Parts: sequence; C-alpha cells; structure tokens
Amino acid sequence: MDTVRVKAYAKINLTLSVTGVKDGYHMLDSIVTSVDLYDAVKVKKRRDGLVSVTMRGCGSENIPFGSNNAVKAAQAFIEKYSTRGADITVNKNIPVGAGLGGSSADAAGVLLALARLYDVRDTAGIKLIADRIGSDVRYMLSGGYARLFGRGNEVKPLESKLKLYFLLLVPKARISSAECYKAFDLRAVFGGDGDGAETALEAGDKTSFSGYVSNALTEAANGLCAEVGEAIQALKAFDPLAVNMTGSGSGVYAVFENAEFRDYAKSRYRGNAAVYALKTQL
Repeated sequence: MDTVRVKAYAKINLTLSVTGVKDGYHMLDSIVTSVDLYDAVKVKKRRDGLVSVTMRGCGSENIPFGSNNAVKAAQAFIEKYSTRGADITVNKNIPVGAGLGGSSADAAGVLLALARLYDVRDTAGIKLIADRIGSDVRYMLSGGYARLFGRGNEVKPLESKLKLYFLLLVPKARISSAECYKAFDLRAVFGGDGDGAETALEAGDKTSFSGYVSNALTEAANGLCAEVGEAIQALKAFDPLAVNMTGSGSGVYAVFENAEFRDYAKSRYRGNAAVYALKTQL
C-alpha cells in the first residue's frame, strides 16, 4: 500500500460551557458531534523521512507550513514511529476559522492515514500524539457524539442514534479564538448543564435536547463580530428547534426537526453568509 485516503469530518459544538481556568487554560464542558462536511486527506509514501503538505481550498493555501496542524501531526508521527516520510494533500471543504475544528480534523486525518499507510496499531500512542497537536484532535480521531472536558482533550464517547439536521451559516468575518476567550474573561460566566444535555441526547429526545443547546462564548463572539448576531437572528426567523454558535465562532447553525424543514430554510435565506446544509455523521 503506497497511498491512503481518509475523510476528516468537521464537528459542531452542541453545548459549550466554560467551567473555570486552570494553568492558564480555559476548562470546558462541551457536547459535540461530527457532521457530514469533511476535508479529503491523501497520504503517499516517500523514500526519505521528509514531509510535504499541499493544501487546497477555503484559503488554506495561505496557512504557514510551520503552523499547519497537518504538518505537525505528520512530523510527530514519523518521529515517534521512525517511519519514512509522506507526501500529503488536503482538499479542504471545512471553512477555516469557523469553529468547526477543521485544522484538528486535518491533524487527526493525517494521523489515521499514516497509521494505515505504515501499519501502526498503537492506538494509545497515536492519541498521545493527538494531544500534543491540539486540544480536540484526540476527539477527532473517532468523532461521533462525545462530551469533552478540560481543554477538550478529555473525551467521553456518548451513545446516541439521534439524527440532527443543521443549517450552518459562516459569515465572511472570522474570529480569533484567543480574542474570543479574552472577551469572555471580561464577564466570565462559568457553569452549564452538561448532565441534563447528555441524558436527553442518550435518550434520543430531540425536543428536550434542543432546549440545552447553548454556547457560553456567543456573547463575547458577537461583541467582536456583529455578523454572528445577524446570523443568529436570520436563523431564528425560520423557527428551528434551536440556534447556536459552534466553537468560538464565527459559524452559527440552526437545528431542524428534519431535512425538509432545513432545506426550506436554506432556500429562503437571503443573507451574505456562506450556507451549508448538514446532518450528524454517525
């Protein structure tokens, strides 16, 4: 096997609470799910131990080589397992800077693809590499429904077959995660009801779970980018089950009862944000 291809799926934060600060990091309690939007990752063996990465789409061509998580993941994998190198291509469909975990998904996709390429079956070791790359890369290795704690690197998989349908709006403006947390710190509202959300999710109660959908960073993000609030109001006009922001923004989504209601809302949206019709990827 000289080439491996994998799909690196985006995530959406269904709930996000900030529970405190520890060692300079914000501690989170967040329920997340994978959605059917993905970057296509291809890795090909090299004869030497070097790494090349080609990014295509969504402005990813401008990501500096040294700060690219796909590069960091590949270099860390090769160093740990003493394999040969790889030529890596990432065709991006996940918008950059929208709170969808695109860079973490790419890192996880590279780790999974290299593990298959070089027949490395050290699951625990790969998870440790993931933790070094980014806080939610460990989650991205498996995806699905999960509850994340700490900096996002503590992963509790959740059992649920609940299908959710999303209309995602991604404003043209992007939000710096660091700036969003800095703005949040000015008000620092800690807490949330992750237990109730988890119970409703695992029970498959879509209506009850939708009542828990929330994000503690929304007010801070809206203060930095008015387009977040505009997107929220636009989605509320379609009377969905819930409206929320994912991550630290700027992506905002509505949860709908079914695909038909979602698609109707998409057909009626007249704003300037990029629009994506999504569903849970289970």
